Amino acid sequence: MAPPPGPLAISASPRVHALLARLHAASAAQEKSLSQVWFYLKRFITFYISSSAWGPAADDHMRDKFVALEEDKCHFVYLLARSSGALNIVEAGTSFGVSTIYLALAVGQNVADQKALGRTVNGKVIATEKEPTKAARAREHWAEAGDEVAGVIELREGDLLETLKRDDMPEQVDFLLLDIWTPMALPTLQIIKPRLKKGAIVLADNTKMARPLYAEYLDYIQNPANGFKTTEIPYSGGLQMSVYLPE
Repeated sequence: MAPPPGPLAISASPRVHALLARLHAASAAQEKSLSQVWFYLKRFITFYISSSAWGPAADDHMRDKFVALEEDKCHFVYLLARSSGALNIVEAGTSFGVSTIYLALAVGQNVADQKALGRTVNGKVIATEKEPTKAARAREHWAEAGDEVAGVIELREGDLLETLKRDDMPEQVDFLLLDIWTPMALPTLQIIKPRLKKGAIVLADNTKMARPLYAEYLDYIQNPANGFKTTEIPYSGGLQMSVYLPE
């Protein structure tokens, strides 16, 4: 019998695997609920009618929602980060911190690999979250994950268009995960782009399901003049994978 998907893809302790399984189950239950399906449908209808997809009422509704990256996408993200040796990762849109655990596992293991070769390196995941209650929940989940992610995650609370402009950003960013309100995707990429190393990976979630809302981002990422090679991975909702390869 094959091992379950988590242990098959991810190197982590049984405690962390159990935590991730529990969090994914809770997130999936929320996403499949009729109220959440109706919420997303209303957002699309509102966008097509008035080009406005968000507002205070939407913020209130989403305040206690995981909106976590699906488990199969998280496995893919982890394996990409591990295989690329990513040391500095920016996650735009942390929510309850589920995908952050995968990123932190990868960074911690990449750092350990480099140190085993006698190299002096550091690495971290810079996570962003505007909603204080979500940031608090994320910290609880990371504390439960324990030493495997401790010291790897730096959470920046507030407007990410400000917190990611701070002078204490890493000189080089190896990996950027965009899992945020779609109009924020392009401005966030443009802030991080000067720090992207050649070969850096950029992922944007739900680019098929929310394609009209991603129009500006996709126009930018698909323009060869901006230095990216890009393709859509056929996960549920779509996952745009781009690699920064400026000439």
